Amino acid sequence: MRRMSSEPRNSRIQREVVQLILDRKLRVGAPLPTETELMADLGVSRNSVREALKALQALDIVEIRHGFGTYVGQASLTPLIDGLTFRTLARHEGDADALADILQVREVLEEGLIRRVTPLLSDADLDRLESVVDRMEAAGRAGTPFAELDREFHELLYASLGNALVPQLLGAFWTVFRRVAGALGRPNEPAPELTVSRHRDIVTALRARDVEGAQRAMAVHFQGIEARAAAPAGPTGAR
Repeated sequence: MRRMSSEPRNSRIQREVVQLILDRKLRVGAPLPTETELMADLGVSRNSVREALKALQALDIVEIRHGFGTYVGQASLTPLIDGLTFRTLARHEGDADALADILQVREVLEEGLIRRVTPLLSDADLDRLESVVDRMEAAGRAGTPFAELDREFHELLYASLGNALVPQLLGAFWTVFRRVAGALGRPNEPAPELTVSRHRDIVTALRARDVEGAQRAMAVHFQGIEARAAAPAGPTGAR
């Protein structure tokens, strides 16, 4: 019973610390009030303050620098990435559906985003995207993996939206997918020429300002990823 009664209190203190950060417009890296000041401001004990700060540190909302103080954290998506990775692996227990769930969310996100960004892309933007595809092709011919170029393409594609959360979310789902694929031993590297071809199809549709065509090309790209994710793992778990 004691534990049940303390949990809402701890959550309330966490929310109050977060609200304090917002109300005072404290930026990333800014120092928080001292423990003593927080105790006075929130009307709680030192232990309660410390428990709340530790919980917020796990969420990257605050950063505790022992011997120096507590500061506003980066509020990165690292806790989300770690949580999604664990949740997906724990829920599916080696099932390929683990990857399918992640891909479905990312596919819905990207197919919606590409509709928005197609009219916004300048010729210079399209040239940069094509340059990434050219580099992917060169890397494929040289037998060099180019997963990071693939990631760069998708992040660059939506840069014109001016939404800083978009690349963070895409990066989070990208990282979770690769972690889960690695843990399950699922193949996630297609034939290089196929990846290049699908990305070129996306750029071609974008150059034509063909919103529906760009969306279809993105869907085909994801269908290929889904097919690889569903393929059985190799005997040694190699990808």
